[in-house]
Amino acid sequence: MRTRLAYVVSHPIQYQAPLLRRLADDSDIDLTVLFLSDFSLREHHEPAFGQSVRWDVPLTKGYRWETLSGGGTQSATRWPMRNLKRRLAAANFDAVWVHGWGRIGLVQAVTAADALGLPVLLRGESTPLNSKNTGARYLRKKFLHWLFGKVAAFLCIGSLNREFYQLHGVSEEKIFSVPYAVDNDWFSGECEQAALSRNQLRQRLGLQEGRPIILFAAKFIPEKAPQDLLSAFLKIIALNESKRPYLLFVGDGPLRTQLEMQAGELCGKDVRFLGFRNQTELPALYDLCDLFVLPSRFEPWGLVVNEVMNAGRPVIVSDQVGARPDLLRQGENGWSFPAGDVPALASCIREALSNANLKEMGAISKKIVQAWDFEADIAGLKKALTFVTK
Repeated sequence: MRTRLAYVVSHPIQYQAPLLRRLADDSDIDLTVLFLSDFSLREHHEPAFGQSVRWDVPLTKGYRWETLSGGGTQSATRWPMRNLKRRLAAANFDAVWVHGWGRIGLVQAVTAADALGLPVLLRGESTPLNSKNTGARYLRKKFLHWLFGKVAAFLCIGSLNREFYQLHGVSEEKIFSVPYAVDNDWFSGECEQAALSRNQLRQRLGLQEGRPIILFAAKFIPEKAPQDLLSAFLKIIALNESKRPYLLFVGDGPLRTQLEMQAGELCGKDVRFLGFRNQTELPALYDLCDLFVLPSRFEPWGLVVNEVMNAGRPVIVSDQVGARPDLLRQGENGWSFPAGDVPALASCIREALSNANLKEMGAISKKIVQAWDFEADIAGLKKALTFVTK
């Protein structure tokens, strides 16, 4: 018999859709996806990007889904869901998988399933790096102790996430590896296709041949620390070294004006702001760069690191990026530095630009990320389902 599994999540998410399609095709799982809201299926305002966005990849194709709120607004994710317990009971599910606990409706799904005697699988992004405020940490610990007591299995996305659960008293037997992965086949294929027209893209962007390209692709918000990367880049440019790189900023957000002012006369020359780019446009930019940098001061994971590693590129990430322990091998496929330490970041970039083995390091990146995949997710999920339904 197929395991009847309900998956409750805030809204359709571009990173998750491919995995849900794979699960829907699995002969062992009968999947139903329940969204708190479906606002992301339409053009909607993304505050962190400072603009309206409509994703250009299918978000709900290939699997059974419905919207719990009956509405399509972002605000619908912030309120309790009507008849949620009744909906879970009516479908006679074998288990309920909940993604995160940052919305009332998600916590409600955990408590409703627990009240119905349905085993709950919980997957979140938290790490021990989160919540530095002592008072907030105490309250959070009390809340999580209550919530985690209702959970039968925890699906960890990586090493730091596993450590987080362990710190909150979750026994090892209840933790299953369901790594944060992207659609490796799609990104790898798209990057390989983009390589065929790499020179044309370089010419369209007016980038001189032979100069290395550093890429940042994220929201322009303080947590992502684009200002740190730009400061480090300006230090390197000031040295007037022969290998003068380009710095490409892909994305948008409230810090854009500040960044453009910080770049000064280099804006539009050595420093380029390419604006928001949709999902299908990103592989060509990943392929174009020689080095990718994510200097975040707060980053529970950083799926963009997975994406660019599929292009076979070395990466530099801060020590606050959750993916670091699992996807970065210091000196083999990239470098890490203390978040906020601009001189250390500049040193990493200089080391990378002077390294004759960047291509070999990129090949190691691709090998690492190819093993961090949906197959591992499905295997981990099935182990968890067996554990909670035996």
